[in-house]
Amino acid sequence: MTIISLLLLASLLPHLTFTARVNVGIVNGSEAKPHSRPYMVSVQVKEQHICGGCLISNNYVMTAAHCRNNAPVVTVVLGAHDLKKSENSVRYTVDSYHQHPNYTKGSFVNDILLLKLEKNVQLNDNIKWISIPEEGSIIEAGSVCSVAGWGSLEAKGQKSDHLMETDVKVMNNTECEHKWAKKYFSTSQMMCVHGKGGSCDGDSGGPLVCGNTAVGVTSFGDPARCNSPKQPEVYIKISAYITWIKKITGNII
Repeated sequence: MTIISLLLLASLLPHLTFTARVNVGIVNGSEAKPHSRPYMVSVQVKEQHICGGCLISNNYVMTAAHCRNNAPVVTVVLGAHDLKKSENSVRYTVDSYHQHPNYTKGSFVNDILLLKLEKNVQLNDNIKWISIPEEGSIIEAGSVCSVAGWGSLEAKGQKSDHLMETDVKVMNNTECEHKWAKKYFSTSQMMCVHGKGGSCDGDSGGPLVCGNTAVGVTSFGDPARCNSPKQPEVYIKISAYITWIKKITGNII
Protein backbone atom coordinates (compact mmCIF):
# COMPACT_ATOMS: atom_id res chain seq x y z
CA MET A 1 0.00 0.00 0.00
CA THR A 2 2.82 2.38 0.91
CA ILE A 3 4.57 1.59 -2.37
CA ILE A 4 1.41 2.33 -4.36
CA SER A 5 0.94 5.67 -2.59
CA LEU A 6 4.56 6.65 -3.18
CA LEU A 7 4.35 5.72 -6.84
CA LEU A 8 1.21 7.80 -7.24
CA LEU A 9 2.92 10.78 -5.64
CA ALA A 10 6.10 10.28 -7.66
CA SER A 11 4.14 10.30 -10.91
CA LEU A 12 2.77 13.74 -10.02
CA LEU A 13 5.83 15.50 -8.65
CA PRO A 14 7.58 16.28 -11.97
CA HIS A 15 4.46 18.04 -13.23
CA LEU A 16 3.27 20.00 -10.22
CA THR A 17 3.73 23.76 -10.22
CA PHE A 18 2.82 23.86 -6.53
CA THR A 19 2.98 21.50 -3.59
CA ALA A 20 -0.26 19.84 -2.57
CA ARG A 21 -1.13 16.63 -0.83
CA VAL A 22 -2.65 14.31 -3.38
CA ASN A 23 -4.82 11.29 -2.73
CA VAL A 24 -6.51 13.02 0.19
CA GLY A 25 -8.84 9.95 4.69
CA ILE A 26 -10.72 11.21 7.61
CA VAL A 27 -9.14 12.85 10.66
CA ASN A 28 -11.04 13.67 13.87
CA GLY A 29 -13.99 11.68 12.55
CA SER A 30 -15.89 8.65 13.74
CA GLU A 31 -16.64 5.23 12.32
CA ALA A 32 -19.66 5.29 10.04
CA LYS A 33 -22.60 3.05 10.83
CA PRO A 34 -21.98 -0.01 8.63
CA HIS A 35 -23.59 0.41 5.20
CA SER A 36 -25.15 3.78 6.09
CA ARG A 37 -23.44 5.19 3.00
CA PRO A 38 -24.28 2.53 0.40
CA TYR A 39 -23.00 4.71 -2.45
CA MET A 40 -19.39 4.67 -1.18
CA VAL A 41 -16.84 2.96 -3.42
CA SER A 42 -13.28 1.80 -2.78
CA VAL A 43 -11.16 2.28 -5.91
CA GLN A 44 -8.39 -0.32 -5.85
CA VAL A 45 -5.20 -1.42 -7.61
CA LYS A 46 -4.21 -5.04 -7.16
CA GLU A 47 -6.96 -5.31 -4.53
CA GLN A 48 -5.45 -2.49 -2.45
CA HIS A 49 -7.41 0.69 -1.71
CA ILE A 50 -6.00 3.83 -3.35
CA CYS A 51 -8.97 6.19 -3.57
CA GLY A 52 -12.62 6.69 -2.77
CA GLY A 53 -15.49 7.18 -5.15
CA CYS A 54 -19.27 7.05 -5.34
CA LEU A 55 -21.81 5.14 -7.39
CA ILE A 56 -23.91 7.61 -9.42
CA SER A 57 -25.92 5.17 -11.55
CA ASN A 58 -26.36 1.43 -12.06
CA ASN A 59 -23.06 1.24 -13.93
CA TYR A 60 -21.01 4.43 -13.37
CA VAL A 61 -18.67 5.39 -10.55
CA MET A 62 -17.37 8.93 -10.07
CA THR A 63 -13.89 9.58 -8.65
CA ALA A 64 -10.91 11.92 -9.11
CA ALA A 65 -8.94 11.81 -12.35
CA HIS A 66 -5.57 11.90 -10.56
CA CYS A 67 -6.40 8.57 -8.88
CA ARG A 68 -5.54 6.87 -12.15
CA ASN A 69 -2.31 8.75 -12.90
CA ASN A 70 -0.14 5.78 -12.04
CA ALA A 71 -2.81 3.09 -12.12
CA PRO A 72 -3.85 2.18 -15.68
CA VAL A 73 -6.08 -0.65 -14.40
CA VAL A 74 -8.33 -0.33 -11.37
CA THR A 75 -11.23 -2.29 -9.91
CA VAL A 76 -13.95 -1.00 -7.62
CA VAL A 77 -15.45 -2.51 -4.48
CA LEU A 78 -19.04 -1.68 -3.56
CA GLY A 79 -21.01 -2.52 -0.43
CA ALA A 80 -17.94 -2.49 1.84
CA HIS A 81 -17.54 -1.23 5.39
CA ASP A 82 -14.50 -3.13 6.64
CA LEU A 83 -12.15 -3.52 3.66
CA LYS A 84 -10.56 -6.59 5.27
CA LYS A 85 -13.87 -8.43 5.17
CA SER A 86 -15.47 -9.43 1.90
CA GLU A 87 -18.98 -10.22 3.11
CA ASN A 88 -21.61 -7.86 1.69
CA SER A 89 -19.08 -6.32 -0.71
CA VAL A 90 -18.78 -6.94 -4.44
CA ARG A 91 -15.81 -6.25 -6.74
CA TYR A 92 -16.47 -4.94 -10.24
CA THR A 93 -14.16 -4.65 -13.23
CA VAL A 94 -14.00 -1.31 -15.04
CA ASP A 95 -15.06 -1.51 -18.68
CA SER A 96 -13.96 2.00 -19.73
CA TYR A 97 -12.36 5.13 -18.25
CA HIS A 98 -13.63 8.63 -18.96
CA GLN A 99 -11.49 11.41 -17.53
CA HIS A 100 -12.49 14.96 -18.27
CA PRO A 101 -11.02 15.94 -21.66
CA ASN A 102 -9.40 19.06 -20.17
CA TYR A 103 -7.71 17.25 -17.30
CA THR A 104 -3.91 17.12 -17.51
CA LYS A 105 -1.85 14.63 -15.53
CA GLY A 106 -0.10 16.46 -12.72
CA SER A 107 -2.80 19.10 -12.46
CA PHE A 108 -5.94 19.31 -10.34
CA VAL A 109 -7.99 21.34 -12.80
CA ASN A 110 -10.94 19.27 -14.07
CA ASP A 111 -9.87 16.50 -11.67
CA ILE A 112 -12.85 14.24 -12.31
CA LEU A 113 -13.14 10.73 -13.73
CA LEU A 114 -16.06 8.46 -14.59
CA LEU A 115 -15.62 4.70 -14.48
CA LYS A 116 -18.05 2.63 -16.54
CA LEU A 117 -18.43 -0.78 -14.95
CA GLU A 118 -18.39 -4.00 -16.95
CA LYS A 119 -21.98 -4.75 -15.96
CA ASN A 120 -24.86 -3.17 -14.11
CA VAL A 121 -24.59 -3.24 -10.35
CA GLN A 122 -26.98 -5.41 -8.38
CA LEU A 123 -28.53 -2.87 -6.03
CA ASN A 124 -29.48 -3.85 -2.47
CA ASP A 125 -29.52 -2.38 1.04
CA ASN A 126 -25.72 -2.14 1.01
CA ILE A 127 -25.26 -0.90 -2.56
CA LYS A 128 -27.18 2.11 -3.86
CA TRP A 129 -26.35 5.05 -6.07
CA ILE A 130 -26.41 8.66 -4.90
CA SER A 131 -27.93 11.62 -6.72
CA ILE A 132 -25.84 14.45 -8.14
CA PRO A 133 -26.86 18.15 -8.34
CA GLU A 134 -28.46 20.04 -11.17
CA GLU A 135 -26.20 21.99 -13.48
CA GLY A 136 -25.07 25.28 -11.98
CA SER A 137 -26.58 24.65 -8.55
CA ILE A 138 -24.83 26.39 -5.66
CA ILE A 139 -24.19 25.19 -2.12
CA GLU A 140 -24.30 28.16 0.22
CA ALA A 141 -21.29 28.92 2.42
CA GLY A 142 -21.90 27.61 5.92
CA SER A 143 -23.90 24.59 4.75
CA VAL A 144 -23.20 21.50 6.84
CA CYS A 145 -22.18 18.56 4.68
CA SER A 146 -20.14 15.39 5.22
CA VAL A 147 -17.19 13.41 3.90
CA ALA A 148 -16.27 9.75 4.38
CA GLY A 149 -13.49 7.37 3.44
CA TRP A 150 -10.99 4.68 4.27
CA GLY A 151 -8.01 7.03 4.36
CA SER A 152 -5.48 7.94 7.04
CA LEU A 153 -6.59 8.96 10.52
CA GLU A 154 -3.74 11.46 10.69
CA ALA A 155 -1.15 12.91 8.31
CA LYS A 156 1.34 10.21 7.28
CA GLY A 157 -0.60 7.82 9.49
CA GLN A 158 -2.09 4.39 8.94
CA LYS A 159 -5.18 4.05 6.80
CA SER A 160 -8.45 2.83 8.27
CA ASP A 161 -9.95 -0.51 7.27
CA HIS A 162 -13.35 0.75 8.47
CA LEU A 163 -15.27 3.52 6.73
CA MET A 164 -14.88 6.77 8.68
CA GLU A 165 -16.95 9.95 8.40
CA THR A 166 -17.16 13.53 9.65
CA ASP A 167 -19.28 16.64 9.18
CA VAL A 168 -17.80 19.71 7.52
CA LYS A 169 -18.95 23.21 6.58
CA VAL A 170 -18.75 24.70 3.11
CA MET A 171 -16.38 27.68 2.94
CA ASN A 172 -16.92 30.96 1.17
CA ASN A 173 -15.30 30.56 -2.26
CA THR A 174 -13.58 33.94 -2.12
CA GLU A 175 -11.98 33.00 1.20
CA CYS A 176 -10.80 29.68 -0.22
CA GLU A 177 -9.40 31.38 -3.31
CA HIS A 178 -7.46 33.71 -1.01
CA LYS A 179 -6.01 30.77 0.94
CA TRP A 180 -4.94 28.84 -2.16
CA ALA A 181 -4.37 31.69 -4.68
CA LYS A 182 -6.17 32.09 -7.98
CA LYS A 183 -3.71 30.09 -10.05
CA TYR A 184 -4.45 26.98 -7.97
CA PHE A 185 -8.11 27.45 -7.13
CA SER A 186 -10.96 27.97 -9.58
CA THR A 187 -14.15 29.37 -8.07
CA SER A 188 -16.18 28.02 -11.00
CA GLN A 189 -14.83 24.46 -10.76
CA MET A 190 -13.88 24.00 -7.10
CA MET A 191 -15.09 24.42 -3.53
CA CYS A 192 -13.57 24.11 -0.05
CA VAL A 193 -14.79 22.90 3.33
CA HIS A 194 -13.58 23.20 6.90
CA GLY A 195 -14.41 21.65 10.26
CA LYS A 196 -13.10 19.82 13.30
CA GLY A 197 -12.52 16.81 11.06
CA GLY A 198 -11.75 16.41 7.39
CA SER A 199 -10.05 14.51 4.61
CA CYS A 200 -6.59 12.97 4.72
CA ASP A 201 -4.36 10.67 2.63
CA GLY A 202 -6.33 7.93 0.89
CA ASP A 203 -9.68 9.65 0.30
CA SER A 204 -9.23 11.33 -3.07
CA GLY A 205 -12.21 10.77 -5.31
CA GLY A 206 -14.66 10.34 -2.45
CA PRO A 207 -17.81 12.46 -2.43
CA LEU A 208 -18.64 15.59 -0.50
CA VAL A 209 -22.27 14.94 0.42
CA CYS A 210 -24.81 17.65 1.25
CA GLY A 211 -28.18 16.24 2.23
CA ASN A 212 -28.66 13.23 0.00
CA THR A 213 -26.63 14.60 -2.91
CA ALA A 214 -22.99 14.25 -3.90
CA VAL A 215 -21.88 17.80 -4.65
CA GLY A 216 -18.07 17.49 -4.72
CA VAL A 217 -15.18 15.14 -5.52
CA THR A 218 -12.25 15.14 -3.09
CA SER A 219 -9.24 16.49 -4.97
CA PHE A 220 -6.30 18.00 -3.03
CA GLY A 221 -5.15 19.68 0.18
CA ASP A 222 -2.27 20.89 2.34
CA PRO A 223 0.86 18.78 1.64
CA ALA A 224 1.92 18.57 5.28
CA ARG A 225 -1.26 18.60 7.35
CA CYS A 226 -4.64 16.96 6.97
CA ASN A 227 -7.64 19.23 7.54
CA SER A 228 -5.46 22.34 7.51
CA PRO A 229 -7.20 25.68 8.18
CA LYS A 230 -4.48 27.47 6.22
CA GLN A 231 -4.88 25.38 3.08
CA PRO A 232 -8.25 23.63 3.33
CA GLU A 233 -9.32 20.57 1.39
CA VAL A 234 -10.44 21.32 -2.15
CA TYR A 235 -13.24 19.53 -3.97
CA ILE A 236 -14.23 19.49 -7.61
CA LYS A 237 -17.68 21.06 -7.94
CA ILE A 238 -19.87 18.42 -9.59
CA SER A 239 -22.55 20.92 -10.67
CA ALA A 240 -20.02 22.46 -13.08
CA TYR A 241 -19.70 19.17 -14.99
CA ILE A 242 -23.29 17.98 -15.42
CA THR A 243 -23.37 18.47 -19.21
CA TRP A 244 -20.19 16.41 -19.61
CA ILE A 245 -21.41 13.73 -17.18
CA LYS A 246 -24.69 13.34 -19.05
CA LYS A 247 -22.85 13.15 -22.37
CA ILE A 248 -20.70 10.27 -21.09
CA THR A 249 -23.48 8.41 -19.32
CA GLY A 250 -26.08 8.97 -22.02
CA ASN A 251 -28.33 11.16 -19.89
CA ILE A 252 -29.11 8.29 -17.52
CA ILE A 253 -28.21 10.39 -14.46
